[in-house]
Amino acid sequence: QVQLVESGGGLVQAGGSLRLSCAASGRTFSNYAMGWFRQAPGKEREFVAAISVSGGNTFYADSVKGRFTISRDNVKNTLYLQMNSLKPEDTAVYYCAAKEVYGPRTVVVPSTAYTYWGQGTQVTVSS
Repeated sequence: QVQLVESGGGLVQAGGSLRLSCAASGRTFSNYAMGWFRQAPGKEREFVAAISVSGGNTFYADSVKGRFTISRDNVKNTLYLQMNSLKPEDTAVYYCAAKEVYGPRTVVVPSTAYTYWGQGTQVTVSS
């Protein structure tokens, strides 16, 4: 079992920044590819960003490319999402997810491929 706990959400004005964190415990964090997803009211959960075990490979949704940065610290067992130039359409509950993989460069995109999920943290961007 892997336990994931997100933090760092909140209310921010458009154009502002937030950094989300996802603390992992229970298993060896460096065995897991990680991802961020979000779900806005009335919408389906959507992919935001993903990162490989090594942290050297990343992938982003087009809607956040150039504004968001995913990173990880395998010593602190923590995943991050730095969000800059936030827009009202970024308002959602943000979730981190983990999937055990067997290669350092594997990036996982589909939500259905992930095994473990956090409880989510609310991000609200006001216009």
